[in-house]
Amino acid sequence: MDEQRIAAYLDLIQQLLTCPNGEEGRILTENAQLVDGAFLQVCQIVAEQMEGEGKENEVQWLRQLVQELEKTINREIEERKPQAIEQEYEQFLEQVLQATLDSKGDPSVVYPLLEQNLDKLNLTLAQILQAWMNQTLEKVEPEIKKSVAATIGDLGTLIQKFPLGSHANNLEIGVICYQIVSTVFTQETNPPMWATLQNNLGNAYLYRILGERAENLEWAIACYQAALQVYTREAFPKDWAMTQNNLATAYINRIRGERAENLEQAIACYQAALQVRTREAFPQDWAMTQNNLATTYSNRIQGDRAENLEKAISAYERALQVYTPQAFPQQWANTQNNLGNAYKNRLRGERAENIEQAISCYQGALQILTREAFSQDWARTHSNLGAAYSDRIRGDRSENIQQAINYYQAALEVLSRESFPEDWARTQNNLGTLYLEKALKHSNDKSRSTSIN
Repeated sequence: MDEQRIAAYLDLIQQLLTCPNGEEGRILTENAQLVDGAFLQVCQIVAEQMEGEGKENEVQWLRQLVQELEKTINREIEERKPQAIEQEYEQFLEQVLQATLDSKGDPSVVYPLLEQNLDKLNLTLAQILQAWMNQTLEKVEPEIKKSVAATIGDLGTLIQKFPLGSHANNLEIGVICYQIVSTVFTQETNPPMWATLQNNLGNAYLYRILGERAENLEWAIACYQAALQVYTREAFPKDWAMTQNNLATAYINRIRGERAENLEQAIACYQAALQVRTREAFPQDWAMTQNNLATTYSNRIQGDRAENLEKAISAYERALQVYTPQAFPQQWANTQNNLGNAYKNRLRGERAENIEQAISCYQGALQILTREAFSQDWARTHSNLGAAYSDRIRGDRSENIQQAINYYQAALEVLSRESFPEDWARTQNNLGTLYLEKALKHSNDKSRSTSIN
């Protein structure tokens, strides 16, 4: 998407937001050439920015506009002849596959083409891709078949990671791509390629939005376990460790089975990954796995709770040996926030000191997690600080209560009822408890003062 077109989109949005009531239809008609899938994407981005600025009316109007225009665009597509639509999709598919092949899967080449065809990144493309591939495989020689399949695999990875359009549709297209390629590169004919596809398919199922969540996670686990039939520690140590880490993530999110046992499986997978992901050989992967392992210990059900939290704190602190604010600012901030949670819940050590450590971690995280750059993380860290000051032992109680109130109120600037209902309700409940304590304390202080007089 070039800068001139983005500027045109932004100008059109500004016209719509500032025009007299009733003029919106005329403006959209006069700028019909700009009303496409990319325009809707820009509208969503602007709405998110305005939401962070507290412009709720504009946000609601823009999101309603996007919904109405999506219906109009989809209706226009449905009204056109199916054959013409199929030809358009096939032409786009051939174009994007050629670009993927020529560029060897370079996002800087393929993504601009995807941006220009956001309206085609949907389930229709997935269906046409499957039909097109079945027809193509029947006509070409084995070596060409492998080349086409490898290109489809690369395209699946690119679309799965593509930041624009419908995330659900992008993941679904990725699933179809990997399923297609798995019919060409089997475990018997090309074990390493098959294992890579199984791992990628596992990732697609892990984050899949369509379908039943519990079933998708079972598929993800099955795919990772299949990949590990080829990715052994001896033959493919790096890939083995990566897949172990992915499998752990799937077990953490698993819905079926016993929760406690799923977490034990995750811990075992992370510990396995760390046999290869050492700080010396793979420092960034080592830090990421240490952070994941720490979070799992924080949530662990089995074992001694106090000991689990000590293990979590140790693993977070190991991760911070690599995650420095200079080298990995966002990861450092998120790990500081996680470490703050562990200290706030810690059972060993002095309670007052643990809370001070938690406050220090949260405040450190906010050096990076600004409202402008990371509004949601900023709000939740403020909420964590509110909880820490609410429990604080050191300092004046009245001042701690006021600090907690201030942090919770700041969090509510982002955690709105519409966007984050659970966070909003929890924060409102916590605020209510603090206001009640503040009122009772004021009443008691006033009573004591009256008694003395």
